Amino acid sequence: MSDWNDKIIEEFRANGGKVGGDFEGAPLLLLHSTGAKSGQVRVSPMMYRQVDGRWAVFASNDGMDLNPAWYHNLKANPEAAIEVGSDTVEVTARELTLEERDPVWQQQKEQYSGFADYEQKTDRVIPVVLLTPRQA
Repeated sequence: MSDWNDKIIEEFRANGGKVGGDFEGAPLLLLHSTGAKSGQVRVSPMMYRQVDGRWAVFASNDGMDLNPAWYHNLKANPEAAIEVGSDTVEVTARELTLEERDPVWQQQKEQYSGFADYEQKTDRVIPVVLLTPRQA
């Protein structure tokens, strides 16, 4: 997975946030999270949904029964950064409550059917995390 992510990250940065392949035309960001155990910065490419000037990201993990590592990193260290296009933004992460999550998740599934497929593969509720810009 690391090689796959590395290629997406490289393409993202070389093209101002745009990539081809599976993510062509999809809203993509690079999440910089701090490892919950290692304390090292990790970069993860992922799709997002704009929500009132903030970014919602989805801990789908391809429908696996475990949440992705970046989710655990944000739970332990909610202060993070994202690259969107050619901008870097300092953000604070917060998991949405079920009530907040449901409309955002529904919209994501409707626009990108792969997320509905992920939901069918697992019994867990896929977390939605909201990334809010920090004030300077």
